[in-house]
Amino acid sequence: MQRREFLAVTAAATLSTQACAPSKGPVSNERIPIIDTHIHLFDPNRPEGIPWPPKDNAKLYQPAYPERYRKITADLGVVGAIKVEASPWVEDNQWVLDVAEKDPIIVGVVGNLEPGTPDFAKNLERFRKNKLFLGIRNGNLWNRDFTAIVNSDKTLADLKLLEDEGLSLDSANPNPKLMADLLRLSDKLPKLRIIIDHLPQLQPPAEPEALKAHEETMQELGKRPQVFTKISAVFRRVDGNIPTDVAFYKDRLDLIGETFGEDRVLYGSDWPNSDNMLPLPDGLKLAQEYFSTKSREAQEKYFWKNSVAAYHWIHRDPSQPKL
Repeated sequence: MQRREFLAVTAAATLSTQACAPSKGPVSNERIPIIDTHIHLFDPNRPEGIPWPPKDNAKLYQPAYPERYRKITADLGVVGAIKVEASPWVEDNQWVLDVAEKDPIIVGVVGNLEPGTPDFAKNLERFRKNKLFLGIRNGNLWNRDFTAIVNSDKTLADLKLLEDEGLSLDSANPNPKLMADLLRLSDKLPKLRIIIDHLPQLQPPAEPEALKAHEETMQELGKRPQVFTKISAVFRRVDGNIPTDVAFYKDRLDLIGETFGEDRVLYGSDWPNSDNMLPLPDGLKLAQEYFSTKSREAQEKYFWKNSVAAYHWIHRDPSQPKL
C-alpha cells in the first residue's frame, strides 16, 4: 500500500464511529469500517415516475440519492454501500448504474431482471459489462411466483447464467415457502451465491409439523457456504410500538447466527425503507449493541468482511477496506 493510500484509510477510520468493543479477543481502538449491503435509490421526480414507493408514503416518497445517504451516515463509519433493486423496469437498471457511477460510496448494484423473459440473457450481458452490476434480486416481490421460477427449466437456465458469470441472487421478503424454494434452487445450482435478505422478518410457522420442516430447511441452508443472509430490517412493530431494546430481538438474532455462523451474516440498513420503522442510525445502533458481545473478528466479518465473499463488490475509495 502506498503511503498516501495508507494515510487516507487511517483518516477515514479515525472519522468513523467505533463499533462497540468486543467482549473477547485483544482490545483494539481501531474503528471498524462498515459496508452497508442493502440500500435503495430512486427519484419520484423523474418524468416517468417510479413504481415504488407509493405516493401516499410521505416518509419514502422523496428523492433517495447517494448524497443524501452520505449525509445521514457521515459520522457512522459507513464507507460503502450496495444498492438493491427497487423497480421491475428493465431500464431502471441503467438509471441506477448511471447514478452509482457518480459516487464512489456505491460499491455495487443488485439489479432486477426477470428470469424466463425473452431478453433476459441479452439484458444480463448488457448490464454485466458495468463492473458495478453484481447480480439480481427475485422472490416475493413484483407479483412474481418464485416457486414457478425454481421449477422451470427455462428460468433455471437464465439463473445458471448468473452462476456462470459469478453474479449473485438476492431473495426478497422471507417466509418459510421462500426458504424451501431457495434450498431447492441451491440444490440445482450449487455454485450460485444466494443472499437471503431481511431474515429477521421471517415469521416461523406455528403448526408443529410445518415448523419442523421449516427448521430442517434452515439447518440445511445454514450448511451451504454459498448461502449468505442479511441481519437487516430487524425492528418489528408490536402493539403499535417499535422496541429498541436489543434483548427483545436477541433470541431471533441468536438463532440466525447459530444457523449460518459468523462467516455468512451481513449488515444492511434497508435505507430509506427503514424510515418506515426508525431512522438508519437507530438500526445501526441496535446491530452494534448486539454484536458488541461478539469478538472483534466476528464484528468485522458482519460489518464488512463477509460482504466481500457474498458480493465481490468493487473498491472505489481508499477508505473502503480490503481483505
